[in-house]
Amino acid sequence: MSEPLLCEMSVPGRIGVRFPEPDVPMEPLPDTLIRKELPLPELSEVDVVRHFTRLSQLNYSIDTGFYPLGSCTMKYNPKINEETARLPGFAQVHPLQPTETVQGCLALMYDLQEWLKEIAGFAGVTLQPAAGAQGELTGVLIIRAYNESHGQFQRNKILIPDSAHGTNPATSAMSGMRVVEIKSDSRGNVDLEGLRAECDDTLAGLMLTNPNTLGLFDENVEEVIRLVHEVGGLVYGDGANMNALLGIVRPGDLGFDLLHYNLHKTFSTPHGGGGPGSGPVGVAAHLVDFLPGPVVSIIEEGDEAEDLPPLYGFVTPTKSIGRLKSFNGHFGMMVRAYTYMLMHGREGNRQIAEYAVLNANYLLARLRGAYHVPFDRICMHEFVMEGRWDDVPDIHALDIAKRLMDYRFHPPTNYFPLIVHEALMIEPTETESKQTLDAFADALLQIAHEAHSDPELVKSAPHITPVGRLDEVRAAKELVLCCAVGT
Repeated sequence: MSEPLLCEMSVPGRIGVRFPEPDVPMEPLPDTLIRKELPLPELSEVDVVRHFTRLSQLNYSIDTGFYPLGSCTMKYNPKINEETARLPGFAQVHPLQPTETVQGCLALMYDLQEWLKEIAGFAGVTLQPAAGAQGELTGVLIIRAYNESHGQFQRNKILIPDSAHGTNPATSAMSGMRVVEIKSDSRGNVDLEGLRAECDDTLAGLMLTNPNTLGLFDENVEEVIRLVHEVGGLVYGDGANMNALLGIVRPGDLGFDLLHYNLHKTFSTPHGGGGPGSGPVGVAAHLVDFLPGPVVSIIEEGDEAEDLPPLYGFVTPTKSIGRLKSFNGHFGMMVRAYTYMLMHGREGNRQIAEYAVLNANYLLARLRGAYHVPFDRICMHEFVMEGRWDDVPDIHALDIAKRLMDYRFHPPTNYFPLIVHEALMIEPTETESKQTLDAFADALLQIAHEAHSDPELVKSAPHITPVGRLDEVRAAKELVLCCAVGT
């Protein structure tokens, strides 16, 4: 049974909040400011609380089930992260307080910058970007500023592999760059011949997602970077898939010039509706001066003998591209990520990547054969298979995703990357148990059987959700954005 809207539950005269009598004289509002009608729902407090509680119980969440969302890394958020983020010294500070009064917060930000530098092998980090996509924007603006500082104004081309994240071309275009797509080869790597053909003096940089959206580590990554550097270009790393590399590979050591991290993916801060996101950017030594400002720095050294800590403050790099975010980024997300790193330590961070890769390859091994995997080699944190069969042409990836809901699983990413027909991108993350993975694999194997034995069952799914398949075209054309009270 669907939950009614608040306006449908409204009862004339019912009151939710009673305000006390004012203790100051009342002043009448001007007639021009008084609305003739204000059709708001009339409900009691308990009506409203129960309504939203019932709605919350219809939601699928990481606390209730498994998210196999490829490249989105929707992993469990440990509750200790929430506890630390709510400590009064973090939750009740104001971003405009004098720096002398928020030294603990600045120390945390400084340590987080240092840890992110170490994890990915960079010389500098900004915590300012509010999401991965804004981290990308930061990176491309840095590339542009760096080239212009060297008089290389003709460098206006950004190369983007067809296995990259979809925000990469949008980011480049927003920055005024010309976007050129590079194809993948038969093993899911960047096609080297296609790359060589575009390496000239107009090349500003390459945006490389590695592991890419196929879940594959580029086997020629060092050669790819060498080719771009050889003609004076820079290499930007989309670090959305860092969950597969923690403690194993440092992109800076491979030759990447800059990279963004998704704290809301790799370091377990809330994602999606539970956000906000956070997309710090790390850079090599030759780009540190271009970071957006301000960044947290030690402005006065401490004295261990006197047990005096250093004094932290904000510093703007000399050639900074400017501010990307009001105040200092999403500080609450930084506290959560810092807690996560501190709880795991150096060895624990490496185990995150090891188990993420193990879980993905386990699922791949269980599903191989029942589903076609177009780039079938050892994957990293995720893999992509086709949600179709030649002998059942009417079944599509969307049908499989909808049917998974009947097995009480959130569907994986559909129809991305575009280079895989009827793509289903699956990422189990490291937080899921073998029992959960087996149940998910069993469901997909059963759906493959149903697609052949009872295709209509799959095509008409889901069957147990409060709302079935919607007519999305009609919904887009015939919008219902509000309802009248009492109707």
